[in-house]
Amino acid sequence: MLARSTIVHILTRIFCAGVFVCIGIMRSSAASLSLPSAPYSYTVLDQDLPAALQEFGNNLNIRVNVSAEVKGRIRGRMPDLPPREFLDRLTNLYNLQWYYDGLVLYISAAHEAQSRLIVLNPISFDAFTSALDALNISDERYIVKPAPGEGLILASGPPRFVALVDQTLKGLVAEAQARRGPVAAERPQRESVLMLFRGSSSTVLRDGRPEGSPETPHHEGTLRETGPGQK
Repeated sequence: MLARSTIVHILTRIFCAGVFVCIGIMRSSAASLSLPSAPYSYTVLDQDLPAALQEFGNNLNIRVNVSAEVKGRIRGRMPDLPPREFLDRLTNLYNLQWYYDGLVLYISAAHEAQSRLIVLNPISFDAFTSALDALNISDERYIVKPAPGEGLILASGPPRFVALVDQTLKGLVAEAQARRGPVAAERPQRESVLMLFRGSSSTVLRDGRPEGSPETPHHEGTLRETGPGQK
């Protein structure tokens, strides 16, 4: 019979391995748009494109958000295709993009795609992309990659995708700041003092507000910042 300490050690290793496997699965997956494999038969002679996309969602019990920038008309019969191929065919024909966030299928015009430079500090790139994967936000069709510069990333894709990337980072930063909150609160803030020269007079701005003292005449000068304790 195995010693109790040996059994506990084995069970601990099995548990840890299971946790790592689960994490790996979570990070490798994104929001999946589960659609039937049977052909989607859609016959139309002349219909507004946004209406056809909404009907596509209704027929498959999927919530669809179609951008106001999606325009066009479908004329003639569409071939019978599996729903995913049908959706991709429409996006290719009409220059669209789609993104599924797990609840709603967002369809937008390709010209609405956004590219945004985002400051990561104090979050690392690996931690950020791991969070995107775990939350099923990542999509291999759209870009999240390091950009030239200190702690920058480039996010590019349809508006809903970029918005979720931005919201995720803000949440991570807020959580990091909350953990460091007490330390940050104890650190005294630097007082901002500016002296603004206008012609022959000057005004002192302390923390963005003019001091109560009247303007004093002086020689022509430029905007100057003083440190704490300086007048």
